Amino acid sequence: MATTLSPAGASTSAARSDATYQAYAVLRTAFTVAPIVFGLDKFPNLMVRWDQYLAPVLSNPLPVTPHQAMYAVGVIEVVAGIVVLLHPRLGALVVAVWLAGIIVNLLLIPGFYDVALRDFGLLLAAVALQRLATRFDPRPTLWPLRRA
Repeated sequence: MATTLSPAGASTSAARSDATYQAYAVLRTAFTVAPIVFGLDKFPNLMVRWDQYLAPVLSNPLPVTPHQAMYAVGVIEVVAGIVVLLHPRLGALVVAVWLAGIIVNLLLIPGFYDVALRDFGLLLAAVALQRLATRFDPRPTLWPLRRA
């Protein structure tokens, strides 16, 4: 089934029944919700003690504690989720780059290789979302910067 877009980029009902659009919608939802939820949890640490995932080689030079550094990480993750919601073509790229950084960080901590592998899978899913967004988000990737 061919997917058609209106001039404003909104999908037609025919497009919404297309498996490609459905995959895009699932990935967009996941990469909106997950970063926001995980980012917000960096403050109360209800799910996990997040600072254990920060490599000492990266946290030791910081002028703040690893726990305080996780506050900044949380803010960045919430912003990334919002960017995916508002501009998935750009947001998916931001999330993919962020996940690459997380993977490098995790590879510096012995015993977290399984989490790094899981995050590699998430990175691949973010790349897939970015590729799908080129079809369903008509704005250029750097749209906010190229409008002028």
